Amino acid sequence: MEQSHQSYPPPAYRHAIEPERERSLRTLTHVLYALYAVHWLTGGLTILIAIIINYVKRGDAAGTPYEPHFEWQIRTFWIGLLGYAIGGLLVFVFIGFAVLWAVSIWMLYRIIKGWLYLYDNKPLANPRAWF
Repeated sequence: MEQSHQSYPPPAYRHAIEPERERSLRTLTHVLYALYAVHWLTGGLTILIAIIINYVKRGDAAGTPYEPHFEWQIRTFWIGLLGYAIGGLLVFVFIGFAVLWAVSIWMLYRIIKGWLYLYDNKPLANPRAWF
């Protein structure tokens, strides 16, 4: 079921958040997805910056349509970090390369999915989901 741009954020959010604050959080969420997306090119530096911002601004996003995106991004970071650590340890038995590749594809999928949902003004139904 697709929602139009007019129906998101839901009416409950529309009254609780000022337009300027909503615009600011939307822009910040786009920037965070961009930082996640380029982490492979920066040796992981941008994803560290993004996760710090996620935690610092998490309270500002609480109760807004962007809260699920913050949770999605934070979970992507921690699960991805765990996957990279496991893959890094397994490199010595050569299966690690496949694990690192799979974790990278999974992270790319989550970044693209979350960013597209944000772009289309669609809510992330279950930010705690794996896919």
